[in-house]
Amino acid sequence: MRTTIILLTILSSSSLCAQQALDTLYANEKKNVALFFANPIRQGITGTTNFVFTYNREKEQYFGLLQAQPGVESNLLVVTDDGSVYSYILKYAKTLPKLNHFVPKSASIGKEMPVKAIPKTSQKKLDSVARRLEYFKRFGDYLIKSKPKRIKTKRKKGIKLQLQKIAYNSSETYLVMEIANNSGIAFEVDFLNVYGVSGNKKRKASYQKLLMKSIYTYKMPSKVWNSQSFRFVYVLPKFVLGDKEKLQLELQELNGSRKVTLKH
Repeated sequence: MRTTIILLTILSSSSLCAQQALDTLYANEKKNVALFFANPIRQGITGTTNFVFTYNREKEQYFGLLQAQPGVESNLLVVTDDGSVYSYILKYAKTLPKLNHFVPKSASIGKEMPVKAIPKTSQKKLDSVARRLEYFKRFGDYLIKSKPKRIKTKRKKGIKLQLQKIAYNSSETYLVMEIANNSGIAFEVDFLNVYGVSGNKKRKASYQKLLMKSIYTYKMPSKVWNSQSFRFVYVLPKFVLGDKEKLQLELQELNGSRKVTLKH
């Protein structure tokens, strides 16, 4: 569904893809299949969760890696920074016919819709936002590289959620967290919400649970395979908890029932 929506939005001609036969890529869980493009990758999406296409989301690079678990065939949509769109059929195979694909520009199936010119006043605001986000990224990277602490840990059904550090900088609060998966099956993240909780849940009149919306997330995973772990950072508006207030983190699985709730 996500891929269909993006295709309808960004392709200048929806009939172009239908007229052009798509190449098929084969992948499995044992080896990485590498795709090298003529321009850096800006976005890459697979149609089903048994295929995973990874690329550097923080720093533009020319290649991405494809892996798969046994399951139904799917498709891959890739957009490079020059607006070129590439589309492939994906199939699982125990034996891979090819590990490296060098994709020429001529393999593009179309271009993105043209972007309208941005007024100068709006451009200044965008530049200011970009500088702020870049600062969040650099400080988040510093926190992840620093020695981890273990403020609070919660484990449930093989999934571990750990709060490692709370840092304050300027008008923001940074939460350094880690997700680890030892459940035997992949865990796909639906959401990780942060709440400020006060009062007693048994006394409904005094109980309050307020969602704290993040300003920026750094290296937050969308999927954690078995035996994998990820450290990441949530940036929120600055807050200080009172004596009777607690921080509550809720990690929910996408299309599944697994949920981990951590209270601090």
